[in-house]
Amino acid sequence: MSTIRVDHLTFGYPTSSENVFEDATFQIDTDWKLGFIGRNGRGKTTFLKLLQGQYEYRGTITSSVQFNYFPYPITDPDRFTQEILDEICPNAQQWELIRELNLLDVSDDVLWRPFETLSKGEQTKVLLAALFLNPGHFLLIDEPTNHLDTPARAKVAAYLKKKKGFILVSHDRTFLDGCIDHVLSINKTSIDVQSGNFSSWFENFERQQQFEENQNERLKKDISRLKQAAARSSNWSDAVEKTKFGTRNSGSKVDRGYIGHKSAKMMKRSKSIAARQQQAIEQKSTLLKNVETAEPLKIHPCPYHSNTLVSLQDVAPIYDQKQIGQPVSFDIHQGDRILLSGKNGSGKSSLIKLILNPEREHTGTITVGSGLIISYVSQDTSHLHGTLSNYANEHQIDESLFKTILRKMDFDRAQFDQDMENYSQGQKKKVLIAKSLCEQAHLYIWDEPLNFIDIYSRLQIEQLIQQFKPTMLFVEHDASFQEAIAQEIIEL
Repeated sequence: MSTIRVDHLTFGYPTSSENVFEDATFQIDTDWKLGFIGRNGRGKTTFLKLLQGQYEYRGTITSSVQFNYFPYPITDPDRFTQEILDEICPNAQQWELIRELNLLDVSDDVLWRPFETLSKGEQTKVLLAALFLNPGHFLLIDEPTNHLDTPARAKVAAYLKKKKGFILVSHDRTFLDGCIDHVLSINKTSIDVQSGNFSSWFENFERQQQFEENQNERLKKDISRLKQAAARSSNWSDAVEKTKFGTRNSGSKVDRGYIGHKSAKMMKRSKSIAARQQQAIEQKSTLLKNVETAEPLKIHPCPYHSNTLVSLQDVAPIYDQKQIGQPVSFDIHQGDRILLSGKNGSGKSSLIKLILNPEREHTGTITVGSGLIISYVSQDTSHLHGTLSNYANEHQIDESLFKTILRKMDFDRAQFDQDMENYSQGQKKKVLIAKSLCEQAHLYIWDEPLNFIDIYSRLQIEQLIQQFKPTMLFVEHDASFQEAIAQEIIEL
């Protein structure tokens, strides 16, 4: 076991006025299974690139291990998978590769297929298997779940739990709980390392926030009380001081020495109270610096004139004269929240596209209610470019409302004028969700909306749906989200 030491790390992009990291210092062990969490845009992927020496920075990063990054860049996906894996782990024996693939439920025949013919889930698994066959290397695993269905996530989590020596970036709470033993969290003003899984870290974080909020309220009351006490003491001191030059009712002169002493004593008390007040103010300023706010979101679904919005009878998509998957039959009624579930490639997205455009070729019958308004969030974000203002105008949504929603989802105002092409993947996904929340629709269809979305925003979206109860058809592999939102599951 060795350590990775980060001392006084400071880094910022040339195009940004603020640093991503400011004088950060921490240490991690290379045997840890480390979950790396933080809100979108906080610098998780940036830190992984700093570990690999891709950017210049101030401070020091000290390590005796070599870093490997997932996803591994594939320059020629036409090559056989075996050739690519030989490049990634040149010293591994074939039986070792086959053993690792079996642990991930991947058939070894993928080795003799062109890499590009593998599904995205299979590509994820074979790359992870190969990267773990480099002894002494430390893996930097950046969001591996985005192409994994729910069963595959459970399988990969079980696989990672048996390994050691990696940093894992993920926002899937169930996945993290299944495979990590430490948490590295990028907070608003600090980077913390803690033993345990995600749930224990989140519980401790929430408890700390509650403690600081209670402390903050107590200090606010103390500061107000001390401010009033200091003003009273000062006023009393001034009033007593004025009596030094007066006379008593009897006409005798006052004892100026006694009054001066009494005035000085009151002034000293006033200064003591002021000092305590300043101490309380300084103590208060150290609190709530890392509090994560997630203001409630709103959505305004439209009521539909009929209880049934969409009806499918024996429907299956057809591409190139081939049927995709088995036919399904179900209805979408007002208030339904239906999860489309199934392995990757089972036709979930294809079925959604049929509902959006029933003119596509398919089996069976699709009936979409007349005048039905659908708000759609796609998996793909590659079409996003230009500013948020241009995007809002293009899609005829209220720009002010659109940006207000993004602010609530942890966007900084400085990002409003940036080109969306420069956003993180999570920020791009938030743009699509914010657009959908601006649209008044009868039916909301979301296709894997949570890919790359940070945990706090996931909780925000869960609370939104539970409160406003829009009619929804969605695809999502986050088990926690499924459990919180789905009322009905259609298995493909």
